[in-house]
Amino acid sequence: MAKKKKMAAEIEFPVIELKELIKEYGTDETCIRALDEINLTIQKGEFVAIMGPSGCGKTTLLNIIGLLDSASGGQYALDGRPVDDLSSRERAGIRGNRIGFVFQSFNLVPRLNVIENVALPLNYKRGFRYNKLRKASKILKTFELQEREYYMPHQLSGGQVQRVAIARALVNDPSIILADEPTGNLDSKSSELIMNELRDIHRRGNTIVMVTHNPDLTSYASRIIQMRDGRIARDSARKKTSEKKERKRALNSYLQNAVENAQPVEDVA
Repeated sequence: MAKKKKMAAEIEFPVIELKELIKEYGTDETCIRALDEINLTIQKGEFVAIMGPSGCGKTTLLNIIGLLDSASGGQYALDGRPVDDLSSRERAGIRGNRIGFVFQSFNLVPRLNVIENVALPLNYKRGFRYNKLRKASKILKTFELQEREYYMPHQLSGGQVQRVAIARALVNDPSIILADEPTGNLDSKSSELIMNELRDIHRRGNTIVMVTHNPDLTSYASRIIQMRDGRIARDSARKKTSEKKERKRALNSYLQNAVENAQPVEDVA
């Protein structure tokens, strides 16, 4: 009997499981089906990139997974528990403690400075304000923003604001990270900084679901989903590449860029 109980306790449910999920807006003749019977299972530790044309339902799907919106039909289970069984308070608790959001719009609070914005998710937990701000300061350093801690959002560049928003999403050590175009407004250096941080978080066992239009970013993902007209058109896993090969590929790319951008040397003889 004890063995059976132990086996039952060891059963690991998918982090996210969607069955015949539907999302509709409007009624009767004006009804629009944004998600059309989506079936999707995401296991713990996956890095899923969702791609597709504008209006195909990517962001709607992300909002439902993040408990920011509700489905019109079908089933959604989070860690094996149907979300329909969750109270409003339980949903808020999950959003605050388990899920980190990186929105396409930054959603920073304009009256709070950078470090206070980043520390916001920590307000769901008990503890001294000083410790919360110290933790926020630590993650800002990761994103090379330690010198902007006491700036107001309007004093930052677009790229800096996005990095602050991502730091806020990660400060609570969430087990699930939902990112909607996380590098959409960033330059190449800032984009690389953000994606390398997401890759490191993924390697530590976190689950990441990222919506993107940029095919280059799918190289960070372990699985790529293509959406079209509210449906999943294709679902494929990427072949695993060793860290050594990744570093070699990055080095080769760097050397190629260096050669292409090298300035010709004049013959002084």
